[in-house]
Amino acid sequence: MNKQHNFHIPVMGVAYTIDTPLKVAPYGIDSVISLVDNVLLEKLRETYSRKFSLPYQAISEKMEDFRAKRITAYLDMMHDLTTEKFQSMKDSYESKKEEIHEYFEMLPDTSQIKEEFFQKLKNFELSDVADWVKNHLQMGSIDVNIMTKVDKTNYKDGEALPPEYNDAHAALRGYANSKLISSLVLSAGMSPRLYAYLENFEDFYPDENGFIKKKVVLKVSDFRSALIQGKFLAKKGIWVSEYRVESGLNCGGHAFATDGFLMGPILEEFKNKRGELKEQVFSILKPALEAKNKPVPEDLEVKVTAQGGVGTAEEHEFLLDYYNMDSVGWGTPFLLVPEATTVDDYTRNELAKAKVKDLYLSDISPLGVPFNSLKTASATIKKLQKAEKGRPGSPCPKEYLVSNTEFTEKPICTASRQYQHLKLKELDEKQLPEIEYRKAYEKIIAPECLCVGLSEPAIQVHNIDYKIKDMGTTVCPGPNMAYFDKEVSLKEMIGHIYGRINIMEDKNRPHMFIKELNLYMDYLKNRLNEAGDEWDKKQQKYFEKFAANLESGIDYYQELFEKTKGKFEKVKSKAVEELEENKNKLKHIFGKISQKAGA
Repeated sequence: MNKQHNFHIPVMGVAYTIDTPLKVAPYGIDSVISLVDNVLLEKLRETYSRKFSLPYQAISEKMEDFRAKRITAYLDMMHDLTTEKFQSMKDSYESKKEEIHEYFEMLPDTSQIKEEFFQKLKNFELSDVADWVKNHLQMGSIDVNIMTKVDKTNYKDGEALPPEYNDAHAALRGYANSKLISSLVLSAGMSPRLYAYLENFEDFYPDENGFIKKKVVLKVSDFRSALIQGKFLAKKGIWVSEYRVESGLNCGGHAFATDGFLMGPILEEFKNKRGELKEQVFSILKPALEAKNKPVPEDLEVKVTAQGGVGTAEEHEFLLDYYNMDSVGWGTPFLLVPEATTVDDYTRNELAKAKVKDLYLSDISPLGVPFNSLKTASATIKKLQKAEKGRPGSPCPKEYLVSNTEFTEKPICTASRQYQHLKLKELDEKQLPEIEYRKAYEKIIAPECLCVGLSEPAIQVHNIDYKIKDMGTTVCPGPNMAYFDKEVSLKEMIGHIYGRINIMEDKNRPHMFIKELNLYMDYLKNRLNEAGDEWDKKQQKYFEKFAANLESGIDYYQELFEKTKGKFEKVKSKAVEELEENKNKLKHIFGKISQKAGA
């Protein structure tokens, strides 16, 4: 069945989309829940059970397989509540008329069922309209996200539990055992062990008609990565139903930068090789299913979607029409929509005020991956205040991101008091000059507790009694946040996406492709500065390749803007000018790299 909308709301942080499906799925909108924090999910299940007078039995940490069971219970509750809300709207046209009209008004103007609905209002009796509505309303999908890298080993009585009790494995099992008919979005790169674990659950396999109860979606950075991962999973009998292409730097949360490959050329490759991708992966899937004595469908659907930095209806339409995307992800702007996301008042106000200078690619993630952040986030402010008082680092109550074994046999988190105390003690012993010391000190205290900070908004919004003392909120908007400056309704945001209204007042916003290029130029310059005066051959090769890929991307965009006449007229002249400026900047960078090579 075709989707009602051609946009989706991606996962944001831990809490920001934790209950988004309950808010938007009844209106036919797909959204994604993070499965990182089983503690938060259990707290929210208790909260919603009270709110809707549902029976609630706590799932204690003392129970066997409590992580997976908590996730299953939360997702089942979300399924039941959302379905009930949707059915109530669908089956009660007379009493829910206002909500149903809003459902259809929010659909894109190209929607056939939208046109049919308003025609029926003019020409048919109320009872006929009510019957038609029952057959044509469609609920949005309750999708889930698992970060493959967040797969910590768990312990019981000091002994490491088997891999299937690791965090990501337990989350996968929790989703697999749920009632949901939806998609599992796997992000943060390939994990062979986790991918192989999918084989254990029937819901991930297609039936003879090609129906898959739980589809797999891969968040990817380029075509090559998509093909490699798609083939790997196909060998296990698992089909990838969607490849979700995300900008390397112009996105929210963790930023997985490419080697200078830009979004436009990446999407062009998907556009040109989409059939090849499907054919190659299906040719591997078929014998794998046969070997497992599973049904082999004649055909399977594969979608390609894009997200990262889109901010105007023109950009949205261009991704759909020119690159043939099946859907476009709109994340960051929805942080200003209370009807869609869970954001505390302070954070939402700071996001609305944020300008370009307030948003930065930070080192706050304990994973060591650049993380898009807001300078005035309350968690960042509190972290720096504690450090100034001689108490750097945070308690580590959840331990989802523990990974460092520099000082301990059992991994600890680089944002923890334990790690930062040991690391600063080591730094003191080096007796470095003041400037070098300060630089090293700031790098050590940069990581902050994302486990608590990213779950804090839901704690505040739902007034959850939680034993962890308020450590502040961490927020992870993309750079696009700088161009949205006020709280808006769900209807207004969707109107903006489809070009019915414009909620963006900043006339100086660059085109999404130019913004990403500028971010990559800054990223390269920072990497060059960090490298200093001494490069090895590996660094030399990396910088040459990075700069060459950027140059190739600029050439692509110059040709693209030339041949897509009639598109982006408001920003085109500025975009062409910025492309030329960046090309000149690259010449200087190439010169610097060549000098180093000859030194």
